[in-house]
Amino acid sequence: MVTATKERTIIYTSVFYQLMDAWLKGKRRVFFEGGTNTSKTYSTIQFLSAVLETAKQPLLATVTSESMPHLKRGAIRDFISIMGERLIESSWNRTDMIYKWPNGSQLEFVSGDHEEKFTGGRRNILFCNELNNIMRNVYREADLRTLRFTIGDWNPYSEFWFHDEKMEDQPENVYVHGLTYHDTPEIITPGVIQVIESYKDKDPNYYRVHGLGLLGKLEGLVYPNFEQVDELPKGNYFYGLDYGFSSDPTVLVKNVIIGDKLYSEEVFYDFSEMTNDDIARKMLLLGIRREPVWADANEPKSAEELRRHGLNVQAVDKTYFRINYRIQKVNQYYQNWTKGSLNCIKEQRNHRYIEDREHSGRFTDKTTHQWSHGMSAREFAVVSSQVGAQVYRTTVPKRRLVRR
Repeated sequence: MVTATKERTIIYTSVFYQLMDAWLKGKRRVFFEGGTNTSKTYSTIQFLSAVLETAKQPLLATVTSESMPHLKRGAIRDFISIMGERLIESSWNRTDMIYKWPNGSQLEFVSGDHEEKFTGGRRNILFCNELNNIMRNVYREADLRTLRFTIGDWNPYSEFWFHDEKMEDQPENVYVHGLTYHDTPEIITPGVIQVIESYKDKDPNYYRVHGLGLLGKLEGLVYPNFEQVDELPKGNYFYGLDYGFSSDPTVLVKNVIIGDKLYSEEVFYDFSEMTNDDIARKMLLLGIRREPVWADANEPKSAEELRRHGLNVQAVDKTYFRINYRIQKVNQYYQNWTKGSLNCIKEQRNHRYIEDREHSGRFTDKTTHQWSHGMSAREFAVVSSQVGAQVYRTTVPKRRLVRR
């Protein structure tokens, strides 16, 4: 439905109306499971804003997700967009991420990385954004201290603890599943539809989840396990660079190895068709100069061009460039990403071996290209970090270094 006001046109989707219906009927929880471009998060923030702004008694709503960087990139950005000119800057505490309406209602954004954050105060409404990435005990603590209404949403990548506990069968809950872009004709564009449909053949599992809104199968993950940390520990840092252009991003990943643990951080993940000059400029602005940077073995010319800008870039030795070797080397470590590495975290959760269609249930040694860019950058760094340390001391053209 489209509503016109003097300031702008407001679009409401079926998710908004299903939430409002469940709220008015006194349901305890609503869960939305579906594909991409179904407006799950945006419509939920619309609902929360509408309820809090018009409440006769002050209400408190909490929005949580797996990390604060994830909230800032998603739900908080949606909230600011939805409020538009109605947002009162003096009412928006950007330090604590709390907004307060004139009627006393408040909306707070809280990282869901630790259950201790929810063992204290209570709230009226809880929204768990991408519930599948929130730990079960964190959800339990938050839901237990929610007085009226809990909302959860996620893309159906695979079953998780929600399905284990049969929460969809509990009478006080509303479970909406199978949502697809067909349910949001108010907002979908032909260009977006074309992109979604393009995955039918090149990544059937991705299309099943995001195009059809059906439960996916994440068997065959290349890197099945990792943890998230607040920041990289101190150590000898080294970088991996995956060149991109056109439809592929250029990705730089910073790494450090401490014992049997590998820590990585997404420095940039850029879709802007970066040239080598652009890459060099960005790295120099970030203060990267003599730190070792390992890049694609198939582009020695690019590595040379970056060295001419004074950067310490080498192409990976082709002896160590085989994909199976790179994967094996990374999987020797317990893997960690910083919480702000959103694109690389998403890649690791989706990077899979491609299934052999002629032999169902078997996997080839090929991996999904769509989710490989940050993974490749990390691989380049890891396979080269030991063998190339001495090489770097002799190959960087010191006379061309740009000093601070």
